[in-house]
Amino acid sequence: MNLTMKKCIYALVALFALSLTACHTHEQTLVILSTNDMHGKIQRFPHLMAAVRACRDTVDHVLLVDAGDRWTGNAYVDKVAEHGRPIVEMMNGLGYDVVTLGNHEFDFGQAHLGALLDSVFESEVVCANIESDTATFAPVAPWTILERGGVKIGFVGVVTNYEGQGHPAGKPESYKGLRFSDPQEAAIAAADALRQKVDVLVLLSHMGHDRDYELLNRETRYDLLVSGHTHEYLDTIVNGTQLGQTYKDLRNVGATTIRMKGKRILSVDYENILTTSYAPDSACQKVVDRYYADEELNRPIGTLTETATQVGLANWFVDLMVRKTQAEVGFYHRGGVRMDSLEMGGVGTAAVYDLEPFSSHVAEMKMTPAQMRKMLVTKYNEDTREGHRIDLHSTTPYTIYVNAQDEAIDAAFPTLKEGRTYRVAISDYAFKTYAGLEYTDGRIREELITDLMIEALRRAPVTPDNEQHATIERKE
Repeated sequence: MNLTMKKCIYALVALFALSLTACHTHEQTLVILSTNDMHGKIQRFPHLMAAVRACRDTVDHVLLVDAGDRWTGNAYVDKVAEHGRPIVEMMNGLGYDVVTLGNHEFDFGQAHLGALLDSVFESEVVCANIESDTATFAPVAPWTILERGGVKIGFVGVVTNYEGQGHPAGKPESYKGLRFSDPQEAAIAAADALRQKVDVLVLLSHMGHDRDYELLNRETRYDLLVSGHTHEYLDTIVNGTQLGQTYKDLRNVGATTIRMKGKRILSVDYENILTTSYAPDSACQKVVDRYYADEELNRPIGTLTETATQVGLANWFVDLMVRKTQAEVGFYHRGGVRMDSLEMGGVGTAAVYDLEPFSSHVAEMKMTPAQMRKMLVTKYNEDTREGHRIDLHSTTPYTIYVNAQDEAIDAAFPTLKEGRTYRVAISDYAFKTYAGLEYTDGRIREELITDLMIEALRRAPVTPDNEQHATIERKE
């Protein structure tokens, strides 16, 4: 081979190597870290902070997002003078980029939420299916576009309107003056508006995973859907789109790795990572310890003689309401019991407020067994996360009869007499929001469920009834 030929080959090899290097420099990695349904669990923030910092130390382009329900579930967050502020301040310290709204953001009223969003929250808040006509809650942007390493990432937010008769689950007064359009339609419209303006499109959804599946089977323009609301552990692909949810209570952090070549997505990979796999950040731990040094919340007020299951806690609520109102039948909704169990032994004020963080009142009314059956059947047949399950706990035995399609067709109360009218106690949430509710002489009383619990614990040790008194039976 002559010298000229060798020089040409060397030049071609060098040019090819340069082209490979050029291609390689156009490839980069984005990481989107995500949380959902924290419910005030600031005790896990030191682990989360360590995880986020480790990622930021490793990857140049990291974004941190949340899919809603940041409080309601921890007395040390919910019972401070400005409800929810501890977790907002900790999120600010961690540098969240974008969040959407969950139903529990409205638990302390829209005026309170509006003030937090206006003066405390430092991250961008997006929600495409909410409109406001009130002075207390300023309009929220439907989406935002952030840029990292020359890549434009669009974030859209939506919140459920399925459980609350046109608004998110919660007390109707919290949503007065607000309108919530169909979140799936809003997400599709936002994708139409943004897809040509961004390189990566992300949906922060507080609809619940079942509704997310519905959307993704219609809509494929999103590259990533960060899910919340239903407290599921998800890592899956639906119709070509990556779907992830971290369960609840900051037990995991979602990590989505997006490999880019220029403006083109090469891959999207999601993983749920245990927050406790990271040693807690010491500075953050000191902040948490200060919040937890609340003598009033820490003081034991009574004892449980044995561990109470979630059913046992609901039965306890029912028994307390029945005794207070001198009712003959009581019901408490499953979603109002916010702990899976409560260990035997001393019970402090914080545990009481963690059990029932909604400031729920006792309601009373008069109902016939036929009206009770209608209430149960209507609730069971709802196409919501509260449907197709035992949603109302009661110490009065009953059975819901369902057909092969899992539709309730009737219910029975074996210990009640048909035609007779009974005094009934029920949670004010069910009283205000449940469809199919017929009664006479109904009213909401002044007593709070939490006050009844505190009184009972101070009186004597509490022995829970962990038996499930309601059943579902299939009829052919």
